[in-house]
Amino acid sequence: MVVSDDASPCTSDRILQNISALPAVHVVRNRHNRGIARGLNDGLSQAVAADAEWLLTVDQDSHLGPDYTSRLVQQARSRTNAGEDLGALGAQTIIDGAATVGYPITGTAGTWTTEEVIQTGTLWSVSTLSALRGFDESFGIDAVDAAACLGLRQQGFTVGVAEELSLNHRIGSSRSLTIGRKTVMITGHSPDRRASMIRNRLRLFPGEFHQSPKHAMRTLRRVAVNQGAGLLMESDRRAKLKGSVRGIFGIGDR
Repeated sequence: MVVSDDASPCTSDRILQNISALPAVHVVRNRHNRGIARGLNDGLSQAVAADAEWLLTVDQDSHLGPDYTSRLVQQARSRTNAGEDLGALGAQTIIDGAATVGYPITGTAGTWTTEEVIQTGTLWSVSTLSALRGFDESFGIDAVDAAACLGLRQQGFTVGVAEELSLNHRIGSSRSLTIGRKTVMITGHSPDRRASMIRNRLRLFPGEFHQSPKHAMRTLRRVAVNQGAGLLMESDRRAKLKGSVRGIFGIGDR
């Protein structure tokens, strides 16, 4: 297990020191915060050095069941043994406090695929991901997983969905809102995160559209609905509107 500390405050020192003493845990201490992609690449570097076949990436606010990893690896090996060029394999459902999130899938049970999965709880092919030079650190935090999945699909690898597997993960300060027959998740993200989410999604759009127009338009619609509903229902709406505008026009650091 690799724990990447992205310059957390000194209040975390005792926790990090305690887990550093465990024989199966390697802690990487980073002095400057550079976003989740750098942390994921810390794990990828260790996986490459260990000549590992798979890398499981997990956020600090996710909870995996006791048999989650073994079931995920079992399905991944079964699919690759059957000849599938599997680049990544994620859970079928993400259980958030506000809602249960699933992916649009194609194929049959046991070989389900989708266009992208969130990185937490996802198993990545180490050799394939390292050939793509890992996770793109220029994205910072938002859409890092989407960029990785796009890269895999562009190289002919599949992004799989693990049958009957779920994980608990908190998405922002989310809550669900029903509009007509649709349930929309309002994430409660800050103005800066809104800017980052929109900016990075627009940055990915040309490549997504070329690879899968349907997925690109579906993603853009989802982002627009989430942003619009948030601006109507959340607090601090003026600052969040400014954040959304910054994202649309690509203003600010990534």
